[in-house]
Amino acid sequence: MDTKEILKKVRKIEIKTRRLSDHIFSGEYHSSFKGRGMTFSEVRQYQYGDDVRAIDWNVTARYNEPYIKVFEEERELTMMLMVDISGSEFFGTTQQFKRDTITEIAATLAFSAIQNNDKVGLLLFSDEMELFIPPKKGKSHVLRIIRELIEFKPKSTKTSINEALKFLSSVMKKKAIVFVLSDFMDTHYEHTLKIVGRKHDVTGIRVFDKHDVSIPNLGMVPMLDAETGKTMLVNTASKRVRTGYEAHYKESVDYFEKSFTHSGAGTISSRIDESYVKKLLGYFKHKGAR
Repeated sequence: MDTKEILKKVRKIEIKTRRLSDHIFSGEYHSSFKGRGMTFSEVRQYQYGDDVRAIDWNVTARYNEPYIKVFEEERELTMMLMVDISGSEFFGTTQQFKRDTITEIAATLAFSAIQNNDKVGLLLFSDEMELFIPPKKGKSHVLRIIRELIEFKPKSTKTSINEALKFLSSVMKKKAIVFVLSDFMDTHYEHTLKIVGRKHDVTGIRVFDKHDVSIPNLGMVPMLDAETGKTMLVNTASKRVRTGYEAHYKESVDYFEKSFTHSGAGTISSRIDESYVKKLLGYFKHKGAR
């Protein structure tokens, strides 16, 4: 894509995702992710139903009527978007690739964060660190993030969630809200995830295609492994081949769910032909209610 096309696509994604974050997600996001604590804001006159433990006795004595201290949440948070841009993300059998859906979800989350005056950073990874953008505030910063999500070309096609988590742990010293967006066709990351989960509020967002789950019976077909670049002939008519593929896929999904649960992290799974809006809203509402 040339610069004009990229800017057009950035604008299209901005319009769609900003509307979602403005009208749907910003309130849910705010209630789901708490600030670092409460900070004193002001005093006001006591009203029926106020917590008597909040009465400011010094001010009350001075004015000879009850006043209470008002506290507000210390809001400023940092969101880190960890996005898998390995070869398998350039796959999709419906209207778009997994990477397109991941870009939309990441943009929606980023706009929700800046609506709440939080910082947003980006980490693009394959089996190595491809790009790190430190957290900042502001619309222009989010537009840069969206542009990188659209146009960045990775050096590698492979995946290592473990290496990405190690890098995050080394650069993010203060607590952050971390979203890991991937198809999670990878393993061997649970130990590092547990370490990251002790410091940060982590959520794994698994984006997948219906044909990631199972292979249709199409006879002998050439298949490209997007992560190795190798093409091989596969007999999809063979039940053994289809069953083996499905078992391998289920293994990676089970590992994802088990690893994130054991690490105290949240999970969202969304197929690219489903509404990720409903999935995110349901997750935020559940998290905010806890």
